Amino acid sequence: MGKRGRAAERGRTRPAVIGGLIAVVVAGGGFGAYSLFGPDGDGGSTTADPKPVKTGPLSAAEVRTAATRFLTAWQQGRPAKAAAVTDDTAAAKAALTGYREDARITGVTLTPGRRTGTTVPFSVRATVTHKGKSKPLAYDSKLTVVRRAEDGVPLVRWRPYVVHPDLRDGDRLVTGESGTPPVRALDADGGELTAAKYPSLGSVLDGLREKYGKKAGGRAGVELRVVRKAAKKGADKDPDKTLVALSEGTPGTVRTTLNPALQAVAEQQVAKRSRASAVVVRPSTGEILAVANSGHGFNTAFQGSLAPGSTMKIITSSLLIDKGLASAEKRHPCPKYVTYGGWKFQNDDKFQIKNGTFKASFARSCNTAFISQAKKLDADDLARQAQQVFGLGMDNWSIGVPSFDGSVPVQSAASLAASLIGQGGVRMNPLNMASVVATARTGTFHQPYLVSPSVDGRTLAKASRSLSPGTRAQLRELLRYTAAAGTAAEAMSGLGPDFGAKTGSAEVDGQKKPNGWFTAWKGDLAAAGVVQAGGHGGDSAGPVVAALLRAGS
Repeated sequence: MGKRGRAAERGRTRPAVIGGLIAVVVAGGGFGAYSLFGPDGDGGSTTADPKPVKTGPLSAAEVRTAATRFLTAWQQGRPAKAAAVTDDTAAAKAALTGYREDARITGVTLTPGRRTGTTVPFSVRATVTHKGKSKPLAYDSKLTVVRRAEDGVPLVRWRPYVVHPDLRDGDRLVTGESGTPPVRALDADGGELTAAKYPSLGSVLDGLREKYGKKAGGRAGVELRVVRKAAKKGADKDPDKTLVALSEGTPGTVRTTLNPALQAVAEQQVAKRSRASAVVVRPSTGEILAVANSGHGFNTAFQGSLAPGSTMKIITSSLLIDKGLASAEKRHPCPKYVTYGGWKFQNDDKFQIKNGTFKASFARSCNTAFISQAKKLDADDLARQAQQVFGLGMDNWSIGVPSFDGSVPVQSAASLAASLIGQGGVRMNPLNMASVVATARTGTFHQPYLVSPSVDGRTLAKASRSLSPGTRAQLRELLRYTAAAGTAAEAMSGLGPDFGAKTGSAEVDGQKKPNGWFTAWKGDLAAAGVVQAGGHGGDSAGPVVAALLRAGS
Protein backbone atom coordinates (compact mmCIF):
# COMPACT_ATOMS: atom_id res chain seq x y z
CA MET A 1 0.00 0.00 0.00
CA GLY A 2 1.36 3.41 -0.91
CA LYS A 3 1.93 6.29 1.44
CA ARG A 4 -1.32 7.97 0.39
CA GLY A 5 -3.30 4.77 0.92
CA ARG A 6 -1.78 4.16 4.34
CA ALA A 7 -2.50 7.74 5.38
CA ALA A 8 -6.09 7.38 4.29
CA GLU A 9 -6.38 4.08 6.15
CA ARG A 10 -4.95 5.67 9.27
CA GLY A 11 -7.45 8.55 8.89
CA ARG A 12 -10.31 6.06 8.89
CA THR A 13 -9.26 3.98 11.88
CA ARG A 14 -7.38 6.19 14.29
CA PRO A 15 -9.02 8.77 16.56
CA ALA A 16 -7.99 12.39 16.30
CA VAL A 17 -5.79 13.58 19.16
CA ILE A 18 -6.11 17.26 20.06
CA GLY A 19 -4.22 18.76 22.97
CA GLY A 20 -4.10 15.38 24.74
CA LEU A 21 -7.90 14.83 24.41
CA ILE A 22 -9.50 12.33 22.09
CA ALA A 23 -12.47 13.23 19.86
CA VAL A 24 -14.06 10.35 17.95
CA VAL A 25 -14.81 11.06 14.31
CA VAL A 26 -18.42 10.07 13.62
CA ALA A 27 -19.98 8.94 10.39
CA GLY A 28 -20.76 11.79 8.08
CA GLY A 29 -17.73 13.79 9.22
CA GLY A 30 -17.23 16.32 11.98
CA PHE A 31 -16.97 15.93 15.73
CA GLY A 32 -19.62 15.14 18.28
CA ALA A 33 -21.87 17.81 19.73
CA TYR A 34 -19.95 18.11 23.02
CA SER A 35 -17.46 20.97 23.41
CA LEU A 36 -13.88 19.87 23.91
CA PHE A 37 -12.83 23.02 25.67
CA GLY A 38 -14.45 25.61 27.84
CA PRO A 39 -14.77 29.16 26.59
CA ASP A 40 -11.40 30.02 28.15
CA GLY A 41 -9.63 26.80 27.17
CA ASP A 42 -6.46 26.53 25.16
CA GLY A 43 -8.39 25.61 22.09
CA GLY A 44 -9.85 29.08 21.75
CA SER A 45 -13.50 29.79 21.00
CA THR A 46 -15.45 26.83 19.64
CA THR A 47 -18.93 28.42 19.91
CA ALA A 48 -20.96 27.74 16.75
CA ASP A 49 -23.33 30.26 15.29
CA PRO A 50 -26.81 29.76 16.79
CA LYS A 51 -29.30 28.01 14.54
CA PRO A 52 -31.98 30.32 13.20
CA VAL A 53 -35.38 29.96 14.88
CA LYS A 54 -37.91 28.57 12.47
CA THR A 55 -41.03 30.68 12.10
CA GLY A 56 -44.08 30.78 9.91
CA PRO A 57 -46.93 28.32 9.40
CA LEU A 58 -46.40 24.70 10.36
CA SER A 59 -45.93 22.25 7.54
CA ALA A 60 -48.08 19.13 7.23
CA ALA A 61 -45.03 17.03 8.11
CA GLU A 62 -44.36 19.02 11.29
CA VAL A 63 -47.98 18.63 12.41
CA ARG A 64 -48.00 14.90 11.70
CA THR A 65 -44.68 14.33 13.42
CA ALA A 66 -45.61 16.15 16.62
CA ALA A 67 -49.04 14.50 16.77
CA THR A 68 -47.57 11.05 16.15
CA ARG A 69 -44.91 11.43 18.83
CA PHE A 70 -47.51 12.55 21.37
CA LEU A 71 -50.10 9.88 20.57
CA THR A 72 -47.51 7.11 20.39
CA ALA A 73 -46.06 7.94 23.83
CA TRP A 74 -49.55 8.24 25.35
CA GLN A 75 -50.58 4.89 23.87
CA GLN A 76 -47.42 3.28 25.22
CA GLY A 77 -48.29 4.48 28.73
CA ARG A 78 -45.34 6.87 28.92
CA PRO A 79 -46.89 10.10 30.23
CA ALA A 80 -43.60 11.95 30.77
CA LYS A 81 -42.51 11.31 27.20
CA ALA A 82 -45.90 12.35 25.82
CA ALA A 83 -45.95 15.48 28.00
CA ALA A 84 -42.52 16.49 26.67
CA VAL A 85 -44.11 16.94 23.24
CA THR A 86 -46.60 19.52 24.62
CA ASP A 87 -46.34 23.20 25.47
CA ASP A 88 -47.28 22.58 29.13
CA THR A 89 -45.25 19.63 30.32
CA ALA A 90 -46.32 19.72 33.97
CA ALA A 91 -50.07 19.88 33.30
CA ALA A 92 -49.93 17.28 30.54
CA LYS A 93 -47.89 14.85 32.65
CA ALA A 94 -50.28 15.19 35.59
CA ALA A 95 -53.34 14.60 33.40
CA LEU A 96 -51.87 11.64 31.51
CA THR A 97 -50.58 10.07 34.72
CA GLY A 98 -54.01 10.49 36.27
CA TYR A 99 -55.55 8.93 33.16
CA ARG A 100 -53.78 5.69 34.00
CA GLU A 101 -53.60 5.77 37.79
CA ASP A 102 -56.80 7.59 38.87
CA ALA A 103 -59.09 6.81 35.95
CA ARG A 104 -57.68 3.25 35.70
CA ILE A 105 -57.76 3.28 31.92
CA THR A 106 -55.60 0.68 30.19
CA GLY A 107 -55.22 -0.97 26.79
CA VAL A 108 -55.29 2.41 25.09
CA THR A 109 -55.42 2.50 21.28
CA LEU A 110 -55.23 5.94 19.65
CA THR A 111 -56.05 6.26 15.97
CA PRO A 112 -55.41 9.60 14.25
CA GLY A 113 -57.86 10.86 11.66
CA ARG A 114 -57.52 13.24 8.74
CA ARG A 115 -55.59 16.38 9.61
CA THR A 116 -57.28 19.76 9.12
CA GLY A 117 -54.68 22.49 9.14
CA THR A 118 -52.86 22.17 12.47
CA THR A 119 -55.63 20.11 14.10
CA VAL A 120 -55.54 16.32 14.22
CA PRO A 121 -58.66 14.42 15.32
CA PHE A 122 -58.20 11.00 16.86
CA SER A 123 -60.29 8.17 18.26
CA VAL A 124 -59.70 6.50 21.61
CA ARG A 125 -60.43 2.85 22.39
CA ALA A 126 -59.53 1.57 25.84
CA THR A 127 -60.69 -0.41 28.87
CA VAL A 128 -61.70 0.84 32.32
CA THR A 129 -60.94 -1.66 35.09
CA HIS A 130 -61.60 -1.49 38.83
CA LYS A 131 -61.77 -4.28 41.41
CA GLY A 132 -62.27 -7.03 38.87
CA LYS A 133 -64.88 -5.17 36.82
CA SER A 134 -64.09 -3.94 33.31
CA LYS A 135 -65.95 -1.95 30.68
CA PRO A 136 -64.88 -0.68 27.24
CA LEU A 137 -64.33 3.03 26.72
CA ALA A 138 -64.59 4.72 23.32
CA TYR A 139 -64.68 8.39 22.35
CA ASP A 140 -63.25 10.93 19.91
CA SER A 141 -60.99 13.86 20.67
CA LYS A 142 -58.58 16.19 18.89
CA LEU A 143 -55.30 18.02 19.34
CA THR A 144 -53.73 21.09 17.83
CA VAL A 145 -50.05 21.59 17.05
CA VAL A 146 -48.41 24.98 17.57
CA ARG A 147 -44.92 26.37 17.05
CA ARG A 148 -43.03 27.27 20.23
CA ALA A 149 -42.01 30.90 19.91
CA GLU A 150 -38.56 30.71 21.47
CA ASP A 151 -37.13 27.95 19.28
CA GLY A 152 -39.76 27.20 16.61
CA VAL A 153 -40.25 23.58 17.74
CA PRO A 154 -43.69 22.12 16.87
CA LEU A 155 -45.55 21.01 20.02
CA VAL A 156 -49.04 19.83 20.93
CA ARG A 157 -50.96 22.71 22.49
CA TRP A 158 -52.03 21.37 25.86
CA ARG A 159 -55.70 21.59 26.75
CA PRO A 160 -57.63 19.28 29.12
CA TYR A 161 -60.04 18.30 26.32
CA VAL A 162 -57.18 16.55 24.51
CA VAL A 163 -57.46 13.77 27.11
CA HIS A 164 -61.27 13.75 26.99
CA PRO A 165 -63.67 16.23 25.33
CA ASP A 166 -65.68 16.67 28.57
CA LEU A 167 -62.68 17.89 30.58
CA ARG A 168 -62.21 21.58 31.39
CA ASP A 169 -59.49 23.32 33.39
CA GLY A 170 -59.31 21.87 36.89
CA ASP A 171 -61.39 18.76 36.10
CA ARG A 172 -60.16 15.18 36.66
CA LEU A 173 -61.02 11.69 35.43
CA VAL A 174 -61.58 9.26 38.31
CA THR A 175 -62.75 5.64 38.50
CA GLY A 176 -64.11 4.31 41.77
CA GLU A 177 -67.19 4.28 43.89
CA SER A 178 -69.08 7.40 43.00
CA GLY A 179 -69.48 9.87 45.79
CA THR A 180 -73.02 10.53 44.64
CA PRO A 181 -75.72 7.88 44.12
CA PRO A 182 -77.70 7.99 40.88
CA VAL A 183 -81.16 9.52 40.79
CA ARG A 184 -84.33 8.68 38.92
CA ALA A 185 -85.71 12.03 37.83
CA LEU A 186 -89.45 12.34 37.28
CA ASP A 187 -91.53 14.94 35.46
CA ALA A 188 -94.47 16.68 37.11
CA ASP A 189 -96.77 13.79 36.05
CA GLY A 190 -94.51 11.08 37.50
CA GLY A 191 -92.95 9.92 34.23
CA GLU A 192 -89.22 9.22 34.10
CA LEU A 193 -86.97 11.83 32.53
CA THR A 194 -84.05 10.42 30.54
CA ALA A 195 -81.47 11.95 28.24
CA ALA A 196 -82.44 9.38 25.61
CA LYS A 197 -86.01 10.70 25.54
CA TYR A 198 -85.12 14.37 26.12
CA PRO A 199 -81.57 15.02 24.84
CA SER A 200 -81.45 18.54 26.29
CA LEU A 201 -81.75 17.22 29.83
CA GLY A 202 -78.33 15.55 30.04
CA SER A 203 -76.69 18.36 32.01
CA VAL A 204 -79.89 18.91 34.02
CA LEU A 205 -79.97 15.25 35.09
CA ASP A 206 -76.28 15.49 36.06
CA GLY A 207 -77.13 18.54 38.16
CA LEU A 208 -80.05 16.77 39.85
CA ARG A 209 -77.81 13.87 40.77
CA GLU A 210 -75.14 16.19 42.18
CA LYS A 211 -77.69 18.06 44.29
CA TYR A 212 -80.03 15.27 45.37
CA GLY A 213 -78.21 11.95 44.94
CA LYS A 214 -77.36 11.59 48.62
CA LYS A 215 -80.68 13.06 49.79
CA ALA A 216 -82.89 10.88 47.61
CA GLY A 217 -81.98 7.58 49.30
CA GLY A 218 -79.94 5.91 46.55
CA ARG A 219 -76.76 3.86 46.75
CA ALA A 220 -73.59 4.72 44.82
CA GLY A 221 -72.18 2.53 42.08
CA VAL A 222 -68.69 2.21 40.58
CA GLU A 223 -67.97 4.37 37.58
CA LEU A 224 -65.55 6.41 35.51
CA ARG A 225 -66.57 10.02 35.86
CA VAL A 226 -65.44 13.57 35.26
CA VAL A 227 -64.90 15.20 38.65
CA ARG A 228 -65.39 18.93 38.25
CA LYS A 229 -63.10 21.47 39.85
CA ALA A 230 -64.17 22.92 43.17
CA ALA A 231 -66.58 25.84 42.93
CA LYS A 232 -65.91 29.27 44.30
CA LYS A 233 -67.34 29.88 47.73
CA GLY A 234 -71.08 30.42 47.54
CA ALA A 235 -71.35 29.20 43.93
CA ASP A 236 -72.88 25.99 42.59
CA LYS A 237 -70.30 23.53 41.33
CA ASP A 238 -70.92 22.19 37.85
CA PRO A 239 -72.10 18.60 38.24
CA ASP A 240 -69.76 15.65 37.85
CA LYS A 241 -70.43 13.57 34.75
CA THR A 242 -70.57 9.78 34.51
CA LEU A 243 -68.75 8.39 31.45
CA VAL A 244 -68.82 4.63 32.12
CA ALA A 245 -70.74 2.72 34.82
CA LEU A 246 -68.88 -0.43 35.87
CA SER A 247 -71.61 -1.32 38.33
CA GLU A 248 -74.94 0.41 38.68
CA GLY A 249 -75.92 1.97 41.93
CA THR A 250 -79.43 2.05 43.34
CA PRO A 251 -81.10 5.32 42.34
CA GLY A 252 -83.13 7.58 44.55
CA THR A 253 -86.12 9.46 43.15
CA VAL A 254 -86.46 13.20 42.55
CA ARG A 255 -89.62 14.81 41.15
CA THR A 256 -89.25 17.93 39.03
CA THR A 257 -91.68 20.58 37.80
CA LEU A 258 -91.11 19.77 34.11
CA ASN A 259 -94.22 19.31 31.99
CA PRO A 260 -93.62 16.33 29.64
CA ALA A 261 -95.71 17.71 26.77
CA LEU A 262 -94.02 21.12 26.88
CA GLN A 263 -90.59 19.53 27.26
CA ALA A 264 -91.17 17.47 24.13
CA VAL A 265 -92.19 20.58 22.16
CA ALA A 266 -89.17 22.50 23.47
CA GLU A 267 -86.85 19.72 22.31
CA GLN A 268 -88.45 19.70 18.86
CA GLN A 269 -88.29 23.47 18.47
CA VAL A 270 -84.64 23.99 19.41
CA ALA A 271 -83.60 21.01 17.27
CA LYS A 272 -84.72 22.97 14.19
CA ARG A 273 -82.17 25.72 14.81
CA SER A 274 -78.47 25.93 15.50
CA ARG A 275 -77.47 27.24 18.95
CA ALA A 276 -81.02 27.74 20.20
CA SER A 277 -82.14 27.66 23.84
CA ALA A 278 -85.54 28.10 25.48
CA VAL A 279 -87.24 28.02 28.89
CA VAL A 280 -90.90 28.01 29.99
CA VAL A 281 -91.99 29.02 33.51
CA ARG A 282 -95.31 29.47 35.29
CA PRO A 283 -95.54 33.16 36.32
CA SER A 284 -97.86 32.58 39.30
CA THR A 285 -95.49 30.11 41.00
CA GLY A 286 -92.05 30.15 39.35
CA GLU A 287 -92.22 26.46 38.36
CA ILE A 288 -89.97 25.64 35.40
CA LEU A 289 -92.06 23.71 32.88
CA ALA A 290 -89.53 23.13 30.09
CA VAL A 291 -85.88 23.74 29.25
CA ALA A 292 -84.07 22.88 26.02
CA ASN A 293 -80.86 23.59 24.12
CA SER A 294 -80.00 22.56 20.56
CA GLY A 295 -76.45 21.90 21.76
CA HIS A 296 -76.62 19.17 24.39
CA GLY A 297 -73.45 20.05 26.29
CA PHE A 298 -73.40 23.39 28.08
CA ASN A 299 -76.83 24.40 29.42
CA THR A 300 -77.11 27.89 27.91
CA ALA A 301 -80.79 28.09 28.89
CA PHE A 302 -79.91 28.03 32.62
CA GLN A 303 -76.23 28.98 32.75
CA GLY A 304 -75.65 31.16 29.71
CA SER A 305 -74.28 34.69 30.13
CA LEU A 306 -75.28 36.68 27.05
CA ALA A 307 -76.24 40.27 26.31
CA PRO A 308 -80.06 40.19 26.12
CA GLY A 309 -80.47 43.05 23.66
CA SER A 310 -83.79 44.85 23.62
CA THR A 311 -85.58 42.33 25.85
CA MET A 312 -83.78 44.28 28.59
CA LYS A 313 -86.09 47.19 27.79
CA ILE A 314 -88.73 45.50 29.95
CA ILE A 315 -86.63 46.26 33.03
CA THR A 316 -85.55 49.66 31.73
CA SER A 317 -89.16 50.67 30.99
CA SER A 318 -90.25 49.78 34.51
CA LEU A 319 -87.46 52.02 35.82
CA LEU A 320 -88.36 54.96 33.57
CA ILE A 321 -92.05 54.67 34.47
CA ASP A 322 -91.24 54.45 38.19
CA LYS A 323 -89.16 57.64 37.92
CA GLY A 324 -91.74 59.50 35.87
CA LEU A 325 -89.40 59.66 32.86
CA ALA A 326 -91.79 57.78 30.59
CA SER A 327 -95.48 56.91 30.38
CA ALA A 328 -97.12 54.52 27.94
CA GLU A 329 -99.46 57.04 26.30
CA LYS A 330 -97.34 60.18 26.63
CA ARG A 331 -95.18 61.66 23.90
CA HIS A 332 -91.60 60.41 24.00
CA PRO A 333 -88.58 61.25 21.79
CA CYS A 334 -87.33 58.65 19.31
CA PRO A 335 -84.75 60.42 17.10
CA LYS A 336 -82.49 58.70 14.57
CA TYR A 337 -79.42 59.30 16.73
CA VAL A 338 -78.54 60.23 20.27
CA THR A 339 -75.09 60.82 21.73
CA TYR A 340 -74.23 60.06 25.34
CA GLY A 341 -70.91 59.51 27.11
CA GLY A 342 -69.01 60.14 23.90
CA TRP A 343 -70.81 57.37 21.99
CA LYS A 344 -73.28 57.88 19.16
CA PHE A 345 -76.24 55.50 19.30
CA GLN A 346 -78.79 54.85 16.56
CA ASN A 347 -81.87 52.78 15.84
CA ASP A 348 -82.01 49.74 13.61
CA ASP A 349 -82.05 51.04 10.01
CA LYS A 350 -81.77 54.54 11.52
CA PHE A 351 -85.53 54.94 11.81
CA GLN A 352 -87.19 57.64 13.89
CA ILE A 353 -90.66 58.21 15.28
CA LYS A 354 -91.87 61.79 15.14
CA ASN A 355 -94.33 62.86 17.84
CA GLY A 356 -94.82 59.25 18.93
CA THR A 357 -95.70 57.83 22.34
CA PHE A 358 -93.48 55.78 24.60
CA LYS A 359 -95.70 52.79 23.77
CA ALA A 360 -94.91 53.24 20.08
CA SER A 361 -91.18 53.46 20.81
CA PHE A 362 -91.30 50.29 22.93
CA ALA A 363 -93.26 48.38 20.31
CA ARG A 364 -90.78 49.29 17.55
CA SER A 365 -87.82 48.83 19.91
CA CYS A 366 -86.50 52.38 19.56
CA ASN A 367 -83.04 52.47 21.16
CA THR A 368 -82.77 56.24 21.29
CA ALA A 369 -86.02 56.54 23.26
CA PHE A 370 -84.26 54.81 26.17
CA ILE A 371 -80.74 56.18 25.78
CA SER A 372 -82.07 59.75 25.68
CA GLN A 373 -83.05 59.30 29.34
CA ALA A 374 -79.61 58.12 30.52
CA LYS A 375 -78.55 61.61 31.62
CA LYS A 376 -81.43 61.66 34.11
CA LEU A 377 -80.42 58.41 35.81
CA ASP A 378 -77.90 57.60 38.53
CA ALA A 379 -75.22 55.01 37.79
CA ASP A 380 -76.82 52.38 40.06
CA ASP A 381 -80.50 52.94 39.14
CA LEU A 382 -80.74 50.11 36.59
CA ALA A 383 -78.85 47.63 38.75
CA ARG A 384 -81.07 48.43 41.74
CA GLN A 385 -84.25 48.01 39.68
CA ALA A 386 -83.06 44.63 38.36
CA GLN A 387 -82.24 43.41 41.87
CA GLN A 388 -85.07 44.90 43.90
CA VAL A 389 -87.97 44.22 41.53
CA PHE A 390 -86.85 41.40 39.21
CA GLY A 391 -84.63 39.44 41.64
CA LEU A 392 -81.62 39.47 39.31
CA GLY A 393 -77.88 39.73 39.84
CA MET A 394 -77.57 38.71 43.51
CA ASP A 395 -76.29 35.13 43.06
CA ASN A 396 -78.98 33.71 45.32
CA TRP A 397 -81.29 31.70 43.07
CA SER A 398 -81.58 28.06 44.08
CA ILE A 399 -83.52 26.33 41.33
CA GLY A 400 -82.35 22.77 42.06
CA VAL A 401 -79.49 22.62 39.54
CA PRO A 402 -76.69 25.10 38.68
CA SER A 403 -77.91 28.35 37.14
CA PHE A 404 -76.76 31.92 36.45
CA ASP A 405 -78.94 34.63 38.00
CA GLY A 406 -78.14 37.38 35.50
CA SER A 407 -75.90 40.40 35.91
CA VAL A 408 -76.72 44.11 35.67
CA PRO A 409 -73.58 45.88 36.90
CA VAL A 410 -73.43 49.47 38.07
CA GLN A 411 -72.13 51.50 35.13
CA SER A 412 -71.84 55.08 34.01
CA ALA A 413 -71.53 57.22 30.89
CA ALA A 414 -71.70 55.29 27.60
CA SER A 415 -71.73 51.90 29.32
CA LEU A 416 -74.84 52.86 31.29
CA ALA A 417 -76.53 53.97 28.08
CA ALA A 418 -75.69 50.66 26.40
CA SER A 419 -77.02 48.74 29.41
CA LEU A 420 -80.42 50.40 29.06
CA ILE A 421 -80.86 48.56 25.75
CA GLY A 422 -79.36 45.25 26.88
CA GLN A 423 -75.78 45.70 25.70
CA GLY A 424 -72.74 46.88 27.65
CA GLY A 425 -72.13 44.75 30.71
CA VAL A 426 -75.64 43.28 31.06
CA ARG A 427 -75.74 39.48 30.88
CA MET A 428 -78.75 37.15 30.89
CA ASN A 429 -80.00 33.75 29.75
CA PRO A 430 -83.44 32.45 28.72
CA LEU A 431 -84.29 31.44 32.31
CA ASN A 432 -83.63 35.02 33.47
CA MET A 433 -85.66 36.58 30.67
CA ALA A 434 -88.59 34.17 31.12
CA SER A 435 -88.60 35.26 34.76
CA VAL A 436 -88.46 38.93 33.76
CA VAL A 437 -91.55 38.72 31.56
CA ALA A 438 -93.27 36.62 34.23
CA THR A 439 -92.62 39.37 36.78
CA ALA A 440 -94.01 41.95 34.36
CA ARG A 441 -97.09 39.73 33.99
CA THR A 442 -97.79 39.26 37.72
CA GLY A 443 -96.08 42.31 39.19
CA THR A 444 -94.16 40.18 41.71
CA PHE A 445 -90.94 38.17 41.30
CA HIS A 446 -91.28 34.42 41.90
CA GLN A 447 -87.89 32.73 41.78
CA PRO A 448 -87.96 29.99 39.11
CA TYR A 449 -87.39 26.46 40.40
CA LEU A 450 -87.03 22.99 38.90
CA VAL A 451 -87.40 21.06 42.17
CA SER A 452 -89.86 22.15 44.82
CA PRO A 453 -88.19 23.71 47.88
CA SER A 454 -90.26 21.35 50.02
CA VAL A 455 -88.02 18.48 48.85
CA ASP A 456 -84.96 19.75 50.71
CA GLY A 457 -86.14 22.76 52.68
CA ARG A 458 -84.10 25.29 50.73
CA THR A 459 -85.09 28.95 50.66
CA LEU A 460 -86.02 30.59 47.37
CA ALA A 461 -84.75 34.05 46.52
CA LYS A 462 -87.10 36.99 46.96
CA ALA A 463 -87.19 40.52 45.59
CA SER A 464 -87.43 43.40 48.04
CA ARG A 465 -90.41 45.04 46.33
CA SER A 466 -93.09 44.42 43.72
CA LEU A 467 -94.00 46.62 40.80
CA SER A 468 -96.38 49.39 41.79
CA PRO A 469 -99.90 48.85 40.41
CA GLY A 470 -99.49 51.79 38.03
CA THR A 471 -96.13 50.64 36.67
CA ARG A 472 -97.36 47.06 36.32
CA ALA A 473 -100.41 48.18 34.35
CA GLN A 474 -98.33 50.31 31.97
CA LEU A 475 -95.67 47.62 31.53
CA ARG A 476 -98.31 45.03 30.66
CA GLU A 477 -99.81 47.45 28.15
CA LEU A 478 -96.42 47.99 26.50
CA LEU A 479 -95.90 44.25 26.16
CA ARG A 480 -99.46 43.60 24.94
CA TYR A 481 -99.18 46.29 22.28
CA THR A 482 -95.82 44.92 21.10
CA ALA A 483 -97.35 41.43 20.77
CA ALA A 484 -100.37 42.79 18.91
CA ALA A 485 -98.91 45.48 16.68
CA GLY A 486 -95.15 45.74 17.24
CA THR A 487 -92.04 43.75 16.39
CA ALA A 488 -93.46 40.60 18.06
CA ALA A 489 -96.80 40.64 16.23
CA GLU A 490 -95.99 38.09 13.53
CA ALA A 491 -94.72 35.45 15.94
CA MET A 492 -97.53 36.04 18.46
CA SER A 493 -100.36 36.04 15.93
CA GLY A 494 -103.46 34.28 17.28
CA LEU A 495 -102.23 34.03 20.88
CA GLY A 496 -104.08 37.07 22.30
CA PRO A 497 -105.66 38.81 24.01
CA ASP A 498 -104.06 37.80 27.34
CA PHE A 499 -100.51 38.03 26.06
CA GLY A 500 -97.44 40.22 25.82
CA ALA A 501 -93.99 40.01 24.21
CA LYS A 502 -90.68 41.72 23.52
CA THR A 503 -88.10 41.06 20.84
CA GLY A 504 -84.38 41.64 21.05
CA SER A 505 -81.21 41.55 18.96
CA ALA A 506 -77.84 41.67 20.68
CA GLU A 507 -74.69 42.54 18.76
CA VAL A 508 -71.65 40.34 19.43
CA ASP A 509 -68.11 41.33 18.43
CA GLY A 510 -66.82 39.25 15.54
CA GLN A 511 -70.24 37.76 14.80
CA LYS A 512 -71.92 38.59 11.48
CA LYS A 513 -75.47 38.30 12.77
CA PRO A 514 -76.68 39.36 16.22
CA ASN A 515 -78.13 36.95 18.77
CA GLY A 516 -81.90 36.86 18.40
CA TRP A 517 -83.99 37.07 21.61
CA PHE A 518 -87.70 36.76 22.29
CA THR A 519 -89.64 36.67 25.55
CA ALA A 520 -93.42 36.52 26.02
CA TRP A 521 -96.33 35.46 28.18
CA LYS A 522 -99.67 33.84 27.38
CA GLY A 523 -102.04 33.41 30.32
CA ASP A 524 -100.14 31.70 33.13
CA LEU A 525 -97.21 30.74 30.91
CA ALA A 526 -94.05 32.75 30.31
CA ALA A 527 -91.24 31.76 27.96
CA ALA A 528 -87.99 33.09 26.57
CA GLY A 529 -85.56 31.94 23.92
CA VAL A 530 -82.33 32.92 22.24
CA VAL A 531 -80.87 31.83 18.91
CA GLN A 532 -77.20 32.76 18.85
CA ALA A 533 -76.21 34.42 15.56
CA GLY A 534 -79.86 34.05 14.57
CA GLY A 535 -80.50 37.65 13.54
CA HIS A 536 -83.70 39.47 14.46
CA GLY A 537 -85.37 37.99 17.52
CA GLY A 538 -88.85 38.04 16.04
CA ASP A 539 -87.71 35.85 13.14
CA SER A 540 -85.35 33.47 14.97
CA ALA A 541 -86.36 33.00 18.61
CA GLY A 542 -89.93 34.24 18.16
CA PRO A 543 -91.31 31.08 16.50
CA VAL A 544 -89.70 28.91 19.23
CA VAL A 545 -91.33 30.84 22.07
CA ALA A 546 -94.67 31.16 20.29
CA ALA A 547 -94.82 27.41 19.63
CA LEU A 548 -94.26 26.72 23.33
CA LEU A 549 -97.00 29.14 24.38
CA ARG A 550 -99.42 27.58 21.88
CA ALA A 551 -98.59 24.09 23.09
CA GLY A 552 -99.29 25.06 26.69
CA SER A 553 -102.52 26.95 26.02
